[in-house]
Amino acid sequence: MHYSGFDRRKKVLILVMAKTTFKYSNGEVTIIWQPELCIHSGNCVRGLPEVFKSGEKPWITPEGSGTEKIVVQVRKCPSGALSYVMDENEPEIK
Repeated sequence: MHYSGFDRRKKVLILVMAKTTFKYSNGEVTIIWQPELCIHSGNCVRGLPEVFKSGEKPWITPEGSGTEKIVVQVRKCPSGALSYVMDENEPEIK
């Protein structure tokens, strides 16, 4: 799992506090969204609107873009509400 934006020790505490988790997969990468952590900066929506669609349900559609673009955008989440895991047998993107 990729952690962005916070010192790892603080991130672990925040992850323990988050209760609701939603997962969205394109078969290569799974995007994990923890709404309690979201600060609604809009970085995801502005950065990759073909995947992150504010006001729609589901609002995350990973099949809208390539895995590498998704990973790059998720890493930019300032609150850590978005993270990802590579699906089984998929190499980690650096």
